[in-house]
Amino acid sequence: MDTLASLNHSVWDCKYHVVFIPKCRRRTLYGELRRHLGEVFRQLALQKESRIDEGHLLLDHVHMLIAIPPKYAVAQVVGFIKGKCAFHGS
Repeated sequence: MDTLASLNHSVWDCKYHVVFIPKCRRRTLYGELRRHLGEVFRQLALQKESRIDEGHLLLDHVHMLIAIPPKYAVAQVVGFIKGKCAFHGS
């Protein structure tokens, strides 16, 4: 977990603790959907060259420790993950 990543002109170790909550805090993250979403989050993060180091899917919110390269904005990566996983949850 303490490894440095590198791009062409930089070495970085940017990690962010992200918490997001489904609309109206619905208790929708349970059972089979809960087991499936962990892998979906990891695959979506890889599409943005990011890595989820830790994650906790609770009943009404999600905690993630995510490593995001400096070339992407945090809001861009988290928005991408939230937007794409909404299709999987439907």
